[in-house]
Amino acid sequence: MPAAGDDIGQSARKPRAPRADAVRNLDALLKAAMAVFTCSGVEAPVREIADKAGVGVGTLYRHFPQRVDLVVAVFRNEIDACADAAPVLASVHSPGEALGLWMQRYVDFINTKRGLAAALHSGNPAFDPLPAYFCERLRPALQSLLDAATAAGEIRGDIDPDDLLEAVGGLSRSAPNGDLTQARRMVSLLVDGLRYGAGPKA
Repeated sequence: MPAAGDDIGQSARKPRAPRADAVRNLDALLKAAMAVFTCSGVEAPVREIADKAGVGVGTLYRHFPQRVDLVVAVFRNEIDACADAAPVLASVHSPGEALGLWMQRYVDFINTKRGLAAALHSGNPAFDPLPAYFCERLRPALQSLLDAATAAGEIRGDIDPDDLLEAVGGLSRSAPNGDLTQARRMVSLLVDGLRYGAGPKA
């Protein structure tokens, strides 16, 4: 029979759930950092980010001791938001429509990535795991939408998700001055092209 002290020790070792205010602060910091990075670049003063998030600089440093920690967290958060949009769209739209809407959501992701480009291509080893995380989260999200649309006979069945991600990335990166109007039109045409040769599975 374990002693009473053992129970206390086991309880103390259990990880505590983050406090609600800490979660709110973290979310506010990530959103503020993305907005500031987009406008001012990744070297923007941390006080500008903290002020925009409505927290103190000390709170920012408690979550992100170094600037690189914040950049990595922002990029991962943007990846997660884009990936998590796939099942949400699939739950309220037809498979083909959900796919088209997610592709436009991916255009937004590529645009927000512009503000992080200088840091992501700096050669800092802290960013090395991010490409794998990108594939781990976004490829399955897109694949699930492709599978559903193919099964419904709304798109052709020979689409490689990596090819599609690369194609949309290329169309979005060429947008002048961050104007996504043309990129969105081109992506809509690309999605229309996926319907060529579509049909229900035999």
